[in-house]
Amino acid sequence: MSGVVTPASVEARLVALSKQLDEAHGELVDAERSFFDAKGDYEIAIAAARMREGARAADKGVKVTVQEREDAALLATAEQLKRLYVAEAVVRASRANVARLRTQVDIARSVGTSVRTAMDL
Repeated sequence: MSGVVTPASVEARLVALSKQLDEAHGELVDAERSFFDAKGDYEIAIAAARMREGARAADKGVKVTVQEREDAALLATAEQLKRLYVAEAVVRASRANVARLRTQVDIARSVGTSVRTAMDL
């Protein structure tokens, strides 16, 4: 909003922000869904990898430490973990965008109140 601010320009900005906020909320819902899909995939994959590693060690008659078993499972599920981290980053960015838009709505409301007050003077 540059130049002369009118109630109509404030209203137009609020309408535009409302649309952007709706879109951002939809993106956040999609990001959350992707995150939980990735999280579920990772948790299932890591559990399966732990079981395979335990069975492999037992078949060989080798004792492995819990840490060795965890490390082997982590290496076996590296791609799922990377997808989980990317999905988490998208969720965080989506949440930040929603918060940014809400802040802009608050600012536009304050400007609208100031404009109305100034017009009453």
